[in-house]
Amino acid sequence: MPLVTSRYDDVLAAADAPRRLWRRAVGDVGAGRLDDRPLYWARLKLLRDRQGDLAGHRAERQSRGFDIGFPPGEPAALVVGFDPFHLVRDLGQCNPSGVAALALHGARIAGANVRAAILPVRFADFDRGVVEELLTPVFRREPAIVFALTISMGRRQMELERFPGRRRSARTADNRGVRSGASPERPLAPPGLAGPEFVEFTLPATAMVGVSGHWRVRDNRRVRTLERGAVVAGSLAELADDSAVAGSAGGFLSNEVAYRSLLLRRRLGGRFALGHLHTPAIRGHDRDALVAMVEQIRRIVRAGIAHARRET
Repeated sequence: MPLVTSRYDDVLAAADAPRRLWRRAVGDVGAGRLDDRPLYWARLKLLRDRQGDLAGHRAERQSRGFDIGFPPGEPAALVVGFDPFHLVRDLGQCNPSGVAALALHGARIAGANVRAAILPVRFADFDRGVVEELLTPVFRREPAIVFALTISMGRRQMELERFPGRRRSARTADNRGVRSGASPERPLAPPGLAGPEFVEFTLPATAMVGVSGHWRVRDNRRVRTLERGAVVAGSLAELADDSAVAGSAGGFLSNEVAYRSLLLRRRLGGRFALGHLHTPAIRGHDRDALVAMVEQIRRIVRAGIAHARRET
């Protein structure tokens, strides 16, 4: 398979290969190899003969960083990225959100211990509750958890997505070539996902949009509804009577992780800062852009954690 180098082949032969894959990828990015692709391709190779059974499920989750542990009694923060996608268009495509997750895993930022994980770009996993599986144990740590940020790629600048929507509407295929069956004309709620049409992030937006860097950081309030089309909403109350077509984060899995995480926080009674960040889109692997993005994301996370800790 492409992009699986000898640096990962030795890991694949180990008894505890899934956890080692995650640790190796974190170490590589920490050493300056800003690339999430070897982890993705190595995971596929590892799981080639294990798909569908419990061992395969556990191995995949371990290779994604799902075994999250924090030092007891200390402030904690979580960053969640995504796998590479658009691989049909470009097999060498990386995802800055995954690179950022690997770069920040294990860091101590603004007094909080940061842990990270990477989600699959697959509708079936979301339908089976992969977001809730990952986040429930972390969110139940509250008040130790002070800040959580999900990240994906797909904008021209850095955008904090204020109003995620409940429905899928993108025609984009996932990493298995599966489409949701939804469209902007026919938005569909994910199976079994009950909740309001829109939710609102709890991020300290003023502090985070003030972060300098190569890209502007925006508080994005733009959504699309069946009743009114494109709307720039001043408040969640303004959307109370509307049906979601696309949230601020769009109509694909980026928007869905934002919606599901905020809905879960509400159900568990969480009080921590939580929201979604879109990074600028890149083609293939652009190391210079990745260096700039990871550094700016680190500063955005630092601003968010520092503000959140002052508020607790």
